[in-house]
Amino acid sequence: MYKIYDIYNTLDTISPFELQESWDNSGLLVGNKQDSFDTICLTLDIDAQLLESLPNETLIISHHPLIFSPITQLNYDNMATKFLYTMIKKDIKLISLHTNFDKTHLNSYFAKNILKFDGKLKEEYIYEATVDMSFDDLLENIATKLDKNSIKYIKTQHHIKDISIICGSGASFLKDIKTDCLLTGDIKYHDQMAAKAMNIGLIDIGHFESERHFGELIFQNLQKYLENKEINVIMPNITNPQQEKTFE
Repeated sequence: MYKIYDIYNTLDTISPFELQESWDNSGLLVGNKQDSFDTICLTLDIDAQLLESLPNETLIISHHPLIFSPITQLNYDNMATKFLYTMIKKDIKLISLHTNFDKTHLNSYFAKNILKFDGKLKEEYIYEATVDMSFDDLLENIATKLDKNSIKYIKTQHHIKDISIICGSGASFLKDIKTDCLLTGDIKYHDQMAAKAMNIGLIDIGHFESERHFGELIFQNLQKYLENKEINVIMPNITNPQQEKTFE
């Protein structure tokens, strides 16, 4: 069995928890640093089916924290308390790496390794790359690498010189965008209107699509830690909870 504090310190070296935003809740959320584990689960999110499938004393390393708002009642009628009930019964621990990991790894990895755009990270979250192609060709380029059914867009220019890429929900950074186009997820109606007024193109690929590679990326970064250790690693096949319906 291995101790939580050891892998926690390793994760803190990979992506320091102090880099998280003030509103975030990354770190050790369930369990104690002296607790033991011999199985780790690397996942974007937690759901009921995943928790039921995990063996007792598993350590979950997730991207999205299970707990954001203060919990004032343990009545098990919302997602956090319902899942916590199962986790406590099964002695399942949880460490989350959210905005700190976005800054240090996920945004750059997604842009470089998934979209294959060569550029650089600016202002912590914003990855900028030169693409120099028509907007339509850019859409087609991205669609070949992702689930094209999830892509939505606002076209403001016919030619795109450069693009900004932010995983998750990055529309709040519109005022900081210096490129012709922003690619992110969860773009709301008023964000679309603002971008159009600013003459910035938008490509919405969905929150899930931009962050689904968290598990494989954190696994790569844990290779040195896992070396010569008898730790069972679980990487669940996660799916987008939002289902599309075509009406005939």
